[in-house]
Amino acid sequence: MTAFQSHPIHAALLGPVAIPGDKSISHRALILGALSVGETTVTNLLASDDVLRTAAALREMGAAIERHGNGVWTIQGCGVGGLRAPSAVLDLGNSGTGARLLMGVAATHPFVTFLSGDASLSRRPMGRVMTPLEKFGASFVSRDGQLPCAIVGAAQPLPIEHEMTVASAQVKSAILLAGLNAPGETTVVERAATRDHTERMLRAFGAQVSVVQETDYTRITLSGEPELVACTVTVPADPSSAAFFVVAATLIEGSDIEIEGVSMNPRRAGLFDVLRDMGADITVTRLAEINGEPVADLRVRAAALHGVDVAPERAPSMIDEYPILAVAAAAAQGKTVMRGLDELRVKESDRLSAIAQGLAACGVRVDESPDGLIVHGCGGAIPGGGRIVTHHDHRIAMAFAVLGMAARSPVTIDDDTMIGTSFPDFMPLAQRLGATLVPLSQ
Repeated sequence: MTAFQSHPIHAALLGPVAIPGDKSISHRALILGALSVGETTVTNLLASDDVLRTAAALREMGAAIERHGNGVWTIQGCGVGGLRAPSAVLDLGNSGTGARLLMGVAATHPFVTFLSGDASLSRRPMGRVMTPLEKFGASFVSRDGQLPCAIVGAAQPLPIEHEMTVASAQVKSAILLAGLNAPGETTVVERAATRDHTERMLRAFGAQVSVVQETDYTRITLSGEPELVACTVTVPADPSSAAFFVVAATLIEGSDIEIEGVSMNPRRAGLFDVLRDMGADITVTRLAEINGEPVADLRVRAAALHGVDVAPERAPSMIDEYPILAVAAAAAQGKTVMRGLDELRVKESDRLSAIAQGLAACGVRVDESPDGLIVHGCGGAIPGGGRIVTHHDHRIAMAFAVLGMAARSPVTIDDDTMIGTSFPDFMPLAQRLGATLVPLSQ
């Protein structure tokens, strides 16, 4: 564990900013490549610890996965239902996405799989995934619905219909991945829209997926036992990682940056819409579609922000971006209200409390409620000067590093270790742009 200080930046952020590949899409590309027939090539795959854990787990289950450099990977797939029983425990580290998606895969393979994770992941709720997967015929052995766990895959899996009780793309995706190896149709009913990367990528690999929008719900139906066909996947830049530099450029006077090839999936781009509502200067150009995913370039220039009321309905499209949104709100004029954020209580940390405590330590008035925050903006530079307890949460660490860049006084962050789970190049990239991030002796 290394603590560091983030110092105020006194010069504009200028020029192109290279953001790594999207974490959510990288996990799914590896998994569907492993379940396809033939060789899948993936470019711009995110080589973060989370994604590398998923790759290692899939290798243990029989897929041949090679890294060739420059973000290019190849996967020799085993076909749907063709994975083998792993001979070792699959350690997913801090990766909630990898763990939950692989639970879905393992649930309809007829063998026993053992999953574990680090201390943080082992505190996160997995029962919400286990319950629907048991309908396929799988069984789980765990303590209080948490990792570590043993998955006894269904020998003769049955297709299911499941209505979501919690808005979670990971739960939905686990069900769809389990449904690949079950005969007939597996259906998920969503009351609140969540990320749809799995549905889009399943189609790119040749699966039949129908999405029917009704008045107050959506039915996603997968036809089971398809032959997934290997393809080439280009992973767009991660909007959740881009968010840190979008906010930094917005807050630091004179800044003008460009970010190429960012995922603009409408179920991921909510933060950019909210920032524009607050007065941010974000221009979208060269909108295109790659592997079924909308992708565009962003130009971001410094702008003064004002507080807004963020509708709870926007939460699923920006659930990982609330820490950095809170930093933007802290610099805005007026108050920003954020509600409907119960899910942030069970992320890598209790993010609502971590955000509130961090802002308060930096001189920002904030009101915390069971499902949200009210941030009273400083109308300019944030005082700073606080010490941030990250609770081993990568997004808390990066968000408050950005706050330090835009504050009047340096901000101390207690741990940089977990940044590598999603954005290994965050620190060097920030330093190339002019940030002063100074390691502190323990």
